[in-house]
Amino acid sequence: AAQTLYDFIWNEYCDWYLELSKPVLWDENATEEEKRGTRGTLVRVLEAILRLAHPIIPFITESIWHQVKDLAGKSGDTIMLAAYPEAQDALIDEDAEADIEWLQNVITAVRNVRAEKNIAPGFELEILFKNGGDDDFRRAEENQAFLMKLAKLNKLTWLNEGDEEPMSVTQLVGDMEVLVPMAGFIDKDAEVARLSKSIEKLGKELERVQNKLGNPGFVDKAPEAVIEKEKEKAAGFERDIAKLNDQIEKIKAL
Repeated sequence: AAQTLYDFIWNEYCDWYLELSKPVLWDENATEEEKRGTRGTLVRVLEAILRLAHPIIPFITESIWHQVKDLAGKSGDTIMLAAYPEAQDALIDEDAEADIEWLQNVITAVRNVRAEKNIAPGFELEILFKNGGDDDFRRAEENQAFLMKLAKLNKLTWLNEGDEEPMSVTQLVGDMEVLVPMAGFIDKDAEVARLSKSIEKLGKELERVQNKLGNPGFVDKAPEAVIEKEKEKAAGFERDIAKLNDQIEKIKAL
């Protein structure tokens, strides 16, 4: 129970909802109704959290509860006599949860690239979206302000089919690709060395499969389905090697 509460308070309420509320509360264009609703949710959930956590951490929850109970519209002399929260299934909104999960995944994808490439957290990036569906387009439009603020972006662009892709680090969010162009951020020699190592590894796998397919003892005895699977593996390795070689050429051209 304590771990579940910790995960919700730290990872959902503080890490995500509190951060997502800031663009609304600080936005000069946000309506007073939007700001009031956001503040109301922050306080209402905090008050419920205190009642949830009270049996586990009684003294600090008692102290904080007295500071927030009036804001949350609660009364009473002590949190000990306040009703324990009950789940309300009618308030579960699966569509909203899916939308927020998409937003979290995109922001996390950009942050992962920053960490991998040692890009300063405050440096504004350009990102590209590719292969998006209707839900991806809608979510990007509805959550653009959150994306720009929390992922620290200065530009967000959709790539159409056939558009030239700059050399980028790619992360997947469902079927949609999130691309962060690497011009100016990439150590070309190190990246070429990394990709060359991957090509070498794939080359060895390809050679192993080709040797197997070139072995009459295997081809004559193996079921047709097994042989076809090995051929598919070989074709996949060849495609991956071609893609990596293409990436190397793009990096060298940066």
